[in-house]
Amino acid sequence: MSDETGEATGTEAGAGAERRVRVVLVDDHRMFRTGVQAEIGRTDVTGVEVVGEAADVDQAVTVITATRPEVVLLDVHLPGGGGVEVLRRCASLMSAAEDPVRFLALSVSDAAEDVIGVIRGGARGYVTKTITGTDLVDSIFRVQEGDAVFSPRLAGFVLDAFASTDAPPVDEDMDRLTQREREVLRLIA
Repeated sequence: MSDETGEATGTEAGAGAERRVRVVLVDDHRMFRTGVQAEIGRTDVTGVEVVGEAADVDQAVTVITATRPEVVLLDVHLPGGGGVEVLRRCASLMSAAEDPVRFLALSVSDAAEDVIGVIRGGARGYVTKTITGTDLVDSIFRVQEGDAVFSPRLAGFVLDAFASTDAPPVDEDMDRLTQREREVLRLIA
């Protein structure tokens, strides 16, 4: 629960103490990073701990590799190749079976090609910079838990992009195999 000032009270404060997420902010505008940090970085209230910041692709890869955050808030347009380049260079961290780094695009752009590009690159979601602090914190936790998060208008771009691809054919023989049998078959292949 929250009181009228928005401070956590009662069970919410206890839940916030248990629920933590380590975040890296990647954006080429220092003022924006400072504002996001001020809005979401009150670990005692939000459960979000900002463990690093970066302003370009090279800095981002260095900070992400060094800090191994749970979630990266990633701008799409960055010096050095953009958010897609950060995703490409951090692909091994994203696919780590244990504690993968998850990416949430946070951009002013709502262009379909930007949304599709970072999602295909491996981001778990995409929200625009018009998002509220409370909704951003919620989105961070959802991405950390493995959910996909999109601003409502942007979700349509993703659905349209993937609806236009051909679905793989259904293989009835494969559907009859147990999970372990499929795993063995993959290892043999």
